[in-house]
Amino acid sequence: MLEHRLKADLGGGDYGWLKARHHFKVTPDGNPAHRPLGALVVWNDDLIAPDSGFPMHGHENMEIVSYVLEGSVSHRDSAGGQGRTEAGDVQVMSAGTGIRHEERNAQGVPLRLFQIWLRPRENGGVPRWGSRPFPKAGRAGQWAVLASGMPDDQGALQICADARVLGATLKAGQRLNYSMTGQGYLVPTLGAVTVNGATVEAGDGVAMTQERVLAVEAIDDTEVILVEVF
Repeated sequence: MLEHRLKADLGGGDYGWLKARHHFKVTPDGNPAHRPLGALVVWNDDLIAPDSGFPMHGHENMEIVSYVLEGSVSHRDSAGGQGRTEAGDVQVMSAGTGIRHEERNAQGVPLRLFQIWLRPRENGGVPRWGSRPFPKAGRAGQWAVLASGMPDDQGALQICADARVLGATLKAGQRLNYSMTGQGYLVPTLGAVTVNGATVEAGDGVAMTQERVLAVEAIDDTEVILVEVF
């Protein structure tokens, strides 16, 4: 079953320094139909103005995956983690027993990123942060696992959740399949695709349950991000 979440129906808002779209309900005035999908509870599409960002604040018992689409994000946390993640790359933070962090756009151009929150398989654990580059050549016309809690996904950033985050870039007309064993949520970052025959535009999302094969066909040159939860 596919649930198409149109960009126009997403929650979020314009806060001046931040323009946010929420694929899942995270505020009281969010779309009540956009419920969590298993361990996947947040997928925010954030556009952050230059020289601004989220000040130091805290989390616990959450796995947070950030995929940078444009610009770069500068991270600093109370566990000693610090670094900058560029467009096309990924950072993860396991909040564990508790961590404070800030995420800032320290550059002179807008920052756009997906912030994906997953419930951990177990509460607690040592907080940590990590980041790594993922060259787009490595996911041209194929799936690349960007972050994963599955032990067999070598090379991916590790998270403490029963989930994996994948990315693929496709040229117009290319088709790519994926064998689903859990539930999934997919967002195209630009252009449009069909997902099992349904047209999904950039900024939309599609939730998938009880779909054994996922068939993605690019209408335009595009990139897609997929989260599968088990």
